[in-house]
Amino acid sequence: MKKEEVNDHPGKIRCSWAQNDPLMREYHDKEWGVPDFDSRSLWECLMLEGFQAGLAWIVVLRKREAFRSAFRQFDPAKVARFAEKDIARLLENPGIIRSRAKIEATIGGARAFLEMQEAGIDFSDWVWEMAGGQPIQNSGPVPVSSPLAEKMSKELKRRGFKFVGPVIVYAWMQAAGIVNDHATDCFRRNICARKKRTAR
Repeated sequence: MKKEEVNDHPGKIRCSWAQNDPLMREYHDKEWGVPDFDSRSLWECLMLEGFQAGLAWIVVLRKREAFRSAFRQFDPAKVARFAEKDIARLLENPGIIRSRAKIEATIGGARAFLEMQEAGIDFSDWVWEMAGGQPIQNSGPVPVSSPLAEKMSKELKRRGFKFVGPVIVYAWMQAAGIVNDHATDCFRRNICARKKRTAR
């Protein structure tokens, strides 16, 4: 997943959710809202957002490296080959969120990702074309979903993805910088707004 090298920013204004926990602060300052144009990375982020369903993001964030190890660094080709023995292995892994439904959804998500690839559809291109080709700058109240999230959710479900309801998809859009929901006075807002997709 993409990261930016930044120094600590004492005294700088951050989004309210990132002001207290050191791990959340680091995630906010280096990753959250940075436009991600890499297909595999976008897919990993979407799968982790699915694991968040019903939980706080900090729970997933604290387990993220264990997730990466358990899911072969979120290589879709490797995850797509997971079988029942792999599911059993994952259900015994205390380092991750041990939900059979979410584990199976991740395996199914890998297969859906590869089916798109085999059909000549690049996941990143597909996502960003739906978003209009560049990050959406939201300066109003932060919603829990949006018409675009609802559209993406329907399209993802149609292609076989699960745990991709509109609320999860919107959280993913925020994390991946598809929408810039940094607070208007947050020091990261303008930094993220400047990240553009390069022409292919």
